[in-house]
Parts: sequence; C-alpha cells; structure tokens
Amino acid sequence: MRQALVIAAHGSHLNAESSTPTFAHADTIRATGAFDEVRETFWKEEPSFREGLRTVDAEEVYLVPLFVSEGYFTEQVIPREFRLAEWDPDLWDSDGTSATHATLTADDTGQTVHYCGPVGTHDSMSDVIVQRAESVTGDPNVGEGFGLAVVGHGTERNENSAKAIEYHADRIRGMDRFDEVEALFMDEDPEVDDVTEFFESEDIVVVPLFIADGYHTQEDIPEDMGLTDDYRTGWETPAEVDGHRIWYSGAVGTEPLMADVVLEQAADAGADVSAAIEQVREETRERAASGD
Repeated sequence: MRQALVIAAHGSHLNAESSTPTFAHADTIRATGAFDEVRETFWKEEPSFREGLRTVDAEEVYLVPLFVSEGYFTEQVIPREFRLAEWDPDLWDSDGTSATHATLTADDTGQTVHYCGPVGTHDSMSDVIVQRAESVTGDPNVGEGFGLAVVGHGTERNENSAKAIEYHADRIRGMDRFDEVEALFMDEDPEVDDVTEFFESEDIVVVPLFIADGYHTQEDIPEDMGLTDDYRTGWETPAEVDGHRIWYSGAVGTEPLMADVVLEQAADAGADVSAAIEQVREETRERAASGD
C-alpha cells in the first residue's frame, strides 16, 4: 500500500519566508525515500489544508501538524479542513503535551489518515532546541557556563501554549547540561523582556519555540530583549545586554533537525521510518560539523 506524509503548517499571506522551513523539512524527508509521497499544506497559503488529501494518491496518509502546541489549530481547524469527521480530541489522550495519534478515515476521499500530535510537543523537540543552541554558538558541547532560555508566545486563550514551553524547559533542565534553564514568554510572566533578570550566567542562549522566523522572532523579541533599538539595523551575536552575552538563535523551526521530529511523530503513529530518522540525524550531524 502506498503511503504519504502530509505536513500541515500555518504559512502566511504577509511573510513569504514563513513557509520556507516547511518546504525545507519536506525536501529533507522526501530525499530519504521513506514515503511514496511527501506534501506540504498550509492554512494561509497554497496548497490549502482543504485540498491537502487531494494532492496525494496514497491510500494511507500520515498527517503531521507543524505547530508548537495542542490547541485551536490542531484540535479544530486541521481535523475540520481535512474532513476527519471521526475526530475527537480525547482520541489523543493528552494532558496538553502528550498527544499521540489517531487513525481516522477522511470523509470525502476515503483515505486512512494517521493524525499525529503537533511537532512542538514531541520529546525529540528538546533535542532540536539543544541543537539550536549548538548552532548559534558554534559549539557542539555548549552548556557549561551557559544559561538557556526557551521562549514561547504565551497566551491566556490557550494554556497549552505555555505548557509546551515549560515541558521542554523541564526536560532540558533534567539533562544537567546547561547551568540554568528557564521558560520565558512574550505575553505572560515570566517575560522575555527581562531575560537577564532570570539568569546568573554571563552567557545566555535564547531559543524561541516558533516554527518560522517572522514578526515576533525577528522584530519583537530582539527589540524587547534590548539586542537592538531597531530590528531593521540588525544586532550582534552575541549581543551585550546588562552585563550578559545574549546568543539569540531565532526560530527553532528553522533548525534542520526539525525534519527528525516530523519523522518521529510519523514513527509513533506506525510509519516504518527508522532508517530515515537515522539518515536525517547523521546528515544533521555532518552539516553541523562542517559549519553549514
């Protein structure tokens, strides 16, 4: 039976770069040959969610949301647009950070759809955050003497938004790699504006748990942290702020290892992609070693 991977991402009508990571990760997975077909679909771009299943011929589809947290898009929008009438959030049996998968039938196409949890809550995302810290510092052993801030949007409308950030901060803290690890937010306390107040470490790596670089990661956060007075003039990496060196990485979703998280979600839903996972990890290690 032919199998396909469909990646569902937000996209943007205003920021042409918003979909770039999605296409990049899809290309990485496509090159492994793990699936007969790999397709990208978007809420705010084409091809749309509603047409997503119609772009593939495969009878069996692994649907992976390229979103940070469980909530409105993963629990309502995506199932509705892909016409997964059997869907119910209880099928994930999740506490807000532990979504697994649900096997459903698409109403209009009859395809079997393995609907996976969002990439942002998968355990392997913690490794991507650490990899992002390695990439921005250029140090594969970064940790000792460094603090790490995992940054999320935060919102009172969706408590799961903060849960995902805190979950990965807790997991990385448990690795005993960095001297300090904190979860910070844009729109709720503790706020990233005051990043230096939460760390004693002279060096702080700041990794936003966002899928793509855009308004928040390239304008709001750098200005809020004091890296620059005007994002249009750019900023140094590291930047000196209040006696600390801030290593700002930009969106975690642009890290090449993100393709591994997509594959891991599909694997948890039953896809036979172990060889592809190892291939992506090896290619990522080689890329990091070469400085690309």
